[in-house]
Amino acid sequence: MALKSKNKVSANFNMSSMTDIVFLLLIFFMLTSTLVTQNALDLLLPKSSNSNTNNPPTSVQIEDIDGNEIPNFYIDADRDNPIEINNLEKILLEKLNSKEESVKGIVLEADNTVDIGYVVKVMEIASNNNFKIVLATSQEE
Repeated sequence: MALKSKNKVSANFNMSSMTDIVFLLLIFFMLTSTLVTQNALDLLLPKSSNSNTNNPPTSVQIEDIDGNEIPNFYIDADRDNPIEINNLEKILLEKLNSKEESVKGIVLEADNTVDIGYVVKVMEIASNNNFKIVLATSQEE
């Protein structure tokens, strides 16, 4: 007489619950990855070649000598001809309108003792006339 035991260990493994978990994780990561934003700026950087331009940008120097109330303005380091702030825009327009469009820029060199209002005034002149402007600084030691 052969007796069979009722407690047989099944050798089969059911994978359906494991695949459900994997698919749920896959859906979760796909949805959350589209919500992540990049911390980067989309900048269109200018292209440059190693050639020197024949028309360098115009420079404006603001110099405060002896603590005067109104500083001296110079264009292209012409120390012999200081310019009044009221005539600055007119002279810059004459000088920059004769240049080609790609060179219509101003390099602003201001003494560190000059009132910031005069620097902003030159920046406003550049902004109103669509000139590019760069504030020149000295290198830290």
